[in-house]
Order: sequence, then C-alpha cells, then structure tokens
Amino acid sequence: MSGGVDSAVAAARAVDAGHDVTGIHLALSKNPQSFRSGARGCCSKEDAHDARRAADVLGIPFYVWDLSDRFQADVVDDFVAEYAAGRTPNPCLRCNEKIKFSAVLDRAVALGFDAVCTGHYARLNRTEAGVELHRASDPAKDQSYVLGVLDASQLSRSFFPLGTSLKPEVRAEAEARGLSVANKPDSHDICFIPDGDTTGFLGRHLGSAPGDIVDRAGTKVGDHTGAHQFTIGQRRGLRLGVPADDGKARYVLDISPVTNTVTVGPHEALAVRRISAERPSWTSGPLTTPWSGLVQVRAHGVAMPADVISGDGRLQVTLGEPAAGIAPGQALVLYDGDRVVGSGTIAGTAA
Repeated sequence: MSGGVDSAVAAARAVDAGHDVTGIHLALSKNPQSFRSGARGCCSKEDAHDARRAADVLGIPFYVWDLSDRFQADVVDDFVAEYAAGRTPNPCLRCNEKIKFSAVLDRAVALGFDAVCTGHYARLNRTEAGVELHRASDPAKDQSYVLGVLDASQLSRSFFPLGTSLKPEVRAEAEARGLSVANKPDSHDICFIPDGDTTGFLGRHLGSAPGDIVDRAGTKVGDHTGAHQFTIGQRRGLRLGVPADDGKARYVLDISPVTNTVTVGPHEALAVRRISAERPSWTSGPLTTPWSGLVQVRAHGVAMPADVISGDGRLQVTLGEPAAGIAPGQALVLYDGDRVVGSGTIAGTAA
C-alpha cells in the first residue's frame, strides 16, 4: 500500500474477494524526509500515513517493512551507476523488478503469504498453461511495460485487481468506500530525487567531469561538465558553441564514458532499426525460434512491429520502421498483441 488511491482500492477488492489481506507499506529511505513529499511522491511520510488510514478503513492489519538498504543498493545505486556508464535507466521498472516483486514477494512467501497484490494497471489471465500478463483495459494507465521484467514464477504469485478498470472508476469507488485518498494526485516523479533535479542529483553523486561535445566527424562543438547530464535524443541544454553548418538543431547521438565525450548530430542520425538487448526475462518460456511481434522501448511509447532473435543471453531486434531516440539502459518489452512475452535491457543500437 503506497498511500495512493490505486493500491488502496486494490486492497479493498482483495478483501471483497475473500482473501486474508495484510497491508504493507515500504520504507525505502532511512530518512523519509529525503524523499519527495506531498502529492508528487509515492513513498514519503505522508504516503505512509495515508496508507495506514486506508488500512484502518478497510479493517486490515497494516505494517511498514524497512527495505531501505535493498532499495539503495538495487535502485538508487544502480541508477547512478547506469548514468555513469552512459546509459539511461528506468528506476521505477528496477523497483518493480528488485523490490516489489523480488524482495517483498520473497519475504511474503517466507512469512506464509500466498501472493502480492498491487494497484498496477495490468491484467493477468490464468490458464492451464500458466499465467499470462496483458495490457490493462485503460490504455492511458497501462503499466504492463514496467511489469515486463517479471518472470512466470513471480506472475503466478501476483494479483492486479485494477487491470480491467478505468482510473475514474477507481477514484469513484475509493470515494464511495470512504477512502481519503480518492482524489489524491498520481505520483509521477522519481521518489528519491526530492527536488526533481535529476542533473543536480547525479552531479552530487558523480561530481564534475569536464569533457568535449563533438560532432559526427569528431570536431569539438562544445563543452560539458559531466556526460551523465545527457541522454540519447536530447536536444535542449547542450550549450553548443559552434553553430551547425546546415542550420539544423542537433541532438545527442552517443555518450562515451570511456572518452568522456558526447556526440551530437542532426535528428535523422538518431534513426535506428537494429537493437541489441541483454538480461532477457520471460513471462512464460523463452523464445527458441525467430519471432515476429511488437516491441515497446519507452514506458509511454507506442509498440512497433519487429523481428526478434533470442540466443546467448541476448535479444537481436530488427524494427519494421526506423525509430529515433532509443537509449541504452531502457527496457525493451515484447508483445504478442496485448500479451507481454518478455523483456530485455537495451545494450546498443545501429542504423
């Protein structure tokens, strides 16, 4: 129970379904005030109070589990390390993978619980062959992308009661149940960066490392104070001192932590059709033959037709049409229609 409306209603529906429900709130920081507070957060002191009040209304036991050390190592430190390596991570996806459906699920099972129930918007179809993860009925709220890192065993012990609901329906239900979080705004920002300044946060952790911004020919066109300040596809904030000969805007094409350089160029140079991904995870069985389906490379992106070959712990993906701004470190999720097949972490791209 994060303290938001979605997890509160998910808990209420689990109670209505006859389950023996216990509410759990996660303490993810040794100092809760260091996390974003107010309406934009998801794990602040205010959220803990909201979660407890919701549990009281539902009449269920409520506990706070301290997973701050695990969160620091698996999410925060990973976030910093990925940027230091020139990649662009997704901390919410990593939190789902390492915390909510690994650390929490492992502890829950050890304590005798059968499953973890959350307020994620996704659908689970349970068949004789196993559990299938599908997109939510509400496309605007669908969170199957950030759940694509889960494997079959984790999904078999998961419940997503909101998967067939629209967000306005969930809020109306919360209000009807007397839950004070009915109209609480959704959280959107990275919870462990209180002021929302990702560049400043990374600067405090990685320090200043001045380097060159170069064009595709290797000619210096600007300076930077840390390659971790950039991401593939970025246009704003480049601080270029040399105008482009063709007058076109320039975008970040590559980030090299080895040479500490950032390469920029025209938008058309961002187009790629080939993607390699590592750390594949499968919601059912792994792909054993060449496969054609849909891939999604951003949390709120559009799934694109692609051909995929899996082998040697990697995915080789060929897009049906070129796409721009695909950044290493992000997740690549495979879909068969609206069913999640599996995922991988983007390692590289090529035209």
